Amino acid sequence: MQIRKLGKSNLEVSALGLGCMGMSMNYGSVPDRQEMIRLIQAAFEQGYTFYDTAEIYGPFTNEELVGEALAPLRDRVVIATKFGFDIDPQTRQRRGLDSRPEHIRLAAEAALKRLRTDHIDLFYQHRVDPRVPIEDVAGTVKDLIKEGKVRHFGLSEASVRTIRRAHAVQPVAALQSEYSLWAREPEKEVLPACEELGIGFVPWSPLGQGFLTGKVEAGSSFDSSDVRSRFPRFTPEAMKANQPILDLLGRIATRKRATPAQIALAWLLAQKPWIVPIPGTRKLQRLEENRGAVEIGLDAGDLVEIHQALSKIDIHGPRGTGQEQYG
Repeated sequence: MQIRKLGKSNLEVSALGLGCMGMSMNYGSVPDRQEMIRLIQAAFEQGYTFYDTAEIYGPFTNEELVGEALAPLRDRVVIATKFGFDIDPQTRQRRGLDSRPEHIRLAAEAALKRLRTDHIDLFYQHRVDPRVPIEDVAGTVKDLIKEGKVRHFGLSEASVRTIRRAHAVQPVAALQSEYSLWAREPEKEVLPACEELGIGFVPWSPLGQGFLTGKVEAGSSFDSSDVRSRFPRFTPEAMKANQPILDLLGRIATRKRATPAQIALAWLLAQKPWIVPIPGTRKLQRLEENRGAVEIGLDAGDLVEIHQALSKIDIHGPRGTGQEQYG
């Protein structure tokens, strides 16, 4: 697979990463652990070197899964994880945000153990904590970098003002936020700021929680254990109203002899050379399909066509999770 560099950092990763959250939560029943370990290792064989997890995924179990799967490959992969939530160690229930310096240190030590490693390649603040100055967060990660426990600092769903304040203390290697053909908010201010500051951008949910694959139909229903059952864009009415974006993807996919998912990922890859999407999957077939997006070339005409078509499409329903409300 092609290699990309996240902004001006020296962090080189595969052009597509693998989002591992769904292997432990949010999309119905949790799959067999050994199957997921095999899937993660199969991803490496296909050229994926960038793996995304977080302490809140599970909670904790996703880091343990990723750590076990990648232990034999540790020196050849990049592992990103996240801190910033207060999680009850007994019940494993989320109790709110916590990015106090002492909590960040505890989270880092615990993540190192679960990931079976002596360093975290990319350590994101998962959500901005309005009670803790971002300078204190960046300063704490800066100290962890000096100690060799962390290699690079990242933010997730942060505003431009917060990004700038953090970057002034410790260079931000990557920002992770939702970005896709139906979630284009970062284009307004965030992506220009990332380009100016030399920060890589990692789109999560680049396939719109599966909607942009074309495999989720308007009549689809979701189990209560599937997070999409609570997301406004996955009501039957919203999915029917958002059909035009699938029609667009379908037209271009047919012309390019590709799938809608591949076109959606190829579009993201074509935006900037420092953008690295992290689609998640629990199926080998989808892993291979996503990888094929890297080989699809969207020329200037294709991109103009997509831009013009999108300008006429109103996306129905707000995002399932909001951007930062602070800073």
